[in-house]
Amino acid sequence: ASSLTEVTVFVRRLRRKTDLSNMAKTMRTVLTSNSKVTVLRSDLHAVIDQGFLDVPGNLFQKKFRSPEELQSDIELKCLNDLMSLLAPSTDIRVLLNCVSSNLQAFIIQPSRSKEEFRKLASDFQLRWNFLLSAVSKAMTLSYADSFG
Repeated sequence: ASSLTEVTVFVRRLRRKTDLSNMAKTMRTVLTSNSKVTVLRSDLHAVIDQGFLDVPGNLFQKKFRSPEELQSDIELKCLNDLMSLLAPSTDIRVLLNCVSSNLQAFIIQPSRSKEEFRKLASDFQLRWNFLLSAVSKAMTLSYADSFG
């Protein structure tokens, strides 16, 4: 049973690494094309500014006033930070460092215990996946040129 668990964990890690590798290759192709990056930025801003996202209110324009409020909108800050860095010829490492810095600041450092870390991390992952699904849905429904 122990070795089965280890094999399962190994396979999951390998799949994640393969998925990340494929995503990085795709992003490098997109980031080297000025026109693709311009269209992507335009489509993302249009989806957000025109309120097509399935999230309450215009959360992207929200000013963070308290740590509790910031904690509840970490995924929005991460997406805003990534969008602000999105430019032609941006190195994918810059984008990954941005995500890493945000996770360090908002998930890892504030955690006082292993249990708190697990809760913060799982909450972020759930909200992040929800947000990215909402962005994908909005881009699909608005026939965004960059979606394909």
